[in-house]
Amino acid sequence: MTSPAAAPRFPAALGPFDLRRTPLLRTDVLVIGCGIAGACAALHAADAGAQVLLLAKDDVDVTNTSWAQGGIAVVKRPDDSLAAHVADTLRVGGGIAEAAITEHVVRSAGEAVSWLERLGARFDRAGDAADAPLHLSREGGHSHARVVHANGDATGREIQRALAAALANHPRITLRPRVFVRDLVIADGRCVGAIALQDGETLAVEARAVVVACGGTGQIYRETTNPTGASGDGQALCFRAGARMADGEFVQFHPTTLYIAGASRFLISEVVRGAGAVLRDRNGERVMRGVHPMEDLAPRDVVSRAILDRMVATNDTHVYLDLAGVQGDPHTLFPSIARICSTFDLDLAKDPIPVRPGAHYFVGGAATDGHGRTSVPGLYAVGEAAASGLHGANRLASNSLLEGAVIGKSAGAAAAAEACQPHPGLPWLGQGPALANEPPRLLHDDLLYSLKSLMWRQVGLRRSAVGLEDARQRIGYWHHYLVKAPLATRAACELANMLTVAALVAEAALARAESRGTHFRDDHPARDDAGFCRRIFLERLGDGAIRTALGPLQTPTDAPTA
Repeated sequence: MTSPAAAPRFPAALGPFDLRRTPLLRTDVLVIGCGIAGACAALHAADAGAQVLLLAKDDVDVTNTSWAQGGIAVVKRPDDSLAAHVADTLRVGGGIAEAAITEHVVRSAGEAVSWLERLGARFDRAGDAADAPLHLSREGGHSHARVVHANGDATGREIQRALAAALANHPRITLRPRVFVRDLVIADGRCVGAIALQDGETLAVEARAVVVACGGTGQIYRETTNPTGASGDGQALCFRAGARMADGEFVQFHPTTLYIAGASRFLISEVVRGAGAVLRDRNGERVMRGVHPMEDLAPRDVVSRAILDRMVATNDTHVYLDLAGVQGDPHTLFPSIARICSTFDLDLAKDPIPVRPGAHYFVGGAATDGHGRTSVPGLYAVGEAAASGLHGANRLASNSLLEGAVIGKSAGAAAAAEACQPHPGLPWLGQGPALANEPPRLLHDDLLYSLKSLMWRQVGLRRSAVGLEDARQRIGYWHHYLVKAPLATRAACELANMLTVAALVAEAALARAESRGTHFRDDHPARDDAGFCRRIFLERLGDGAIRTALGPLQTPTDAPTA
């Protein structure tokens, strides 16, 4: 397909604003997103003395954090070590995880878990006594059992409950749910606030520092474990604001998503395989036997591609997760999973679970340092909206909640300190993209379905230059005519954000002509350390085009430095 508008061009904003006609709020620190990363940033900024406004797109409990089943990775056992956790993270990261960030996050894990407990989070313990040690499970890629969890498979929900209570009770935090942030505002080269939509009206927020923490992106794919609101808003906001982006090619697919035609997709946690469950095909053959030394606990990218290959080989739509080898009652061990499966007449004690891979975690985002700082002064990014360098080419299981807690804390403190600096304030007027005299008539649902299908086919688990180039052109064309019409609703803006993030994924995947971590190229199946043991960065140019650059690692290694 060719088109005059095929090369992606992205405006700096999705719409105009006029402060003479727009309600204005002022705050020291604006936090966008209320999952673990955003909540931690807000709480620590407020503890540092800043007045914080936290905007949540939905209710405070509707976050990717709430959906997290696994847990938080932390070294607690005497046979484990910080060095081993660092080594596991760097190994799974495929040689391009940043060693300094990895060591910082791993060494901060114990305090992060203790802080969450002080907020009221109740984690599972290895005994009934209040002072019994935390129960630790093992997940894929980990060399030891080090995953703290709650209620078996509902860790994220418990963490979100504790964080929501803390947010509601903090005197320096104002929480506004059901507010969609459309654009960030840049003045004099720094981020000075945001434009949002609430109840169909436009709202302006002036802030001395802005923390973006709304990064879930799974909805750009047909198959995903993410909730419906995971539309890549954080990455798109940062990119349009001029922030340097990184690692966009690395999209982690979770191997085991419940697959029943017509049913909502539901994550089947890796903890289930850690407890002894195995993957089998329709003929009862082990999927992971002979594929990887860690078999069913191999890194997620390895397991996901193995499942895809077996689905093709057996001409099936899924494989099966067999829990016969699990020691103990699976209904007690995995109550949330058992409850969901029972609605489809599946009994974990005797029925294998039909599963297939689904888009799960977006490794890339705005490139940041260990304090969440982006390349734009005044703008911070944390959690899934950020690319801190911790995950490299592939995220180690249960490191994401840990990253959100650790770097969220650092970003909140740094944003509070920056709020004391001079600030230019919001400009009176802001421009949006040029609108057509006769805007195209669009079926947004049809365009969304086309995007999801395209990304699954051509920018998913297996990629090639031909497919990526075609996807790049199609996405650019779709975005080109979408922004010719006013983007006045949340749904329309979400679609623009999804197209923007999809374009970033395709651009970065096209630039990385090798296979590494979650990124696999059929036309370049080998890892190429000589050419690509480095990170790929993307930036928005003044004309809206995407510029791609390869950058060196601070510490390029597969092994820990200490």
